[in-house]
Amino acid sequence: MPQNVVRREARHLYAVAPAVEAAKDAVDAILRLQSVGEREVDRVRAVSGLNNNEFRAIRYLLQAQRESRDTGPKDLVAMLGISNASVTNIVDRLENLGYLQRAPHPSDRRAQLLRPTPDAAQKIENGYRTFHETVVDVIGRLSPSDAACVARALNDVSDRIEPGNL
Repeated sequence: MPQNVVRREARHLYAVAPAVEAAKDAVDAILRLQSVGEREVDRVRAVSGLNNNEFRAIRYLLQAQRESRDTGPKDLVAMLGISNASVTNIVDRLENLGYLQRAPHPSDRRAQLLRPTPDAAQKIENGYRTFHETVVDVIGRLSPSDAACVARALNDVSDRIEPGNL
């Protein structure tokens, strides 16, 4: 398949195009950013050597760590939507790769906490660095009113699409 078709595949997903050309351009820009973001996730995941669920688990554990939330295998079962046995396999593999550590739960002897290692955090953060720095730089150059407009529009779209809001 020609590369230009692949690059444009995510655009024009609407059944009826927006009536105003500027709105069409904005929709195309959102869809393009979404596509770039998805490719970036795929790239970082491939570089990390992890499968999709392993990668999602590490990202979830890193976010929980940033938010000072304790997480265990049951949290991964809920987040990934997979069985306890599958989570056990993922945790074993991530531990063997040096991406996470198990720690005893402070108040429940039967439970364990999962924590990403500094090495895992560095690999994932380094993988996303260019994408995140670019987004921060570009949005940071907008005027406060333009940045507020972008935030409002993107949040409105997200709010209307998120489960429970449809």
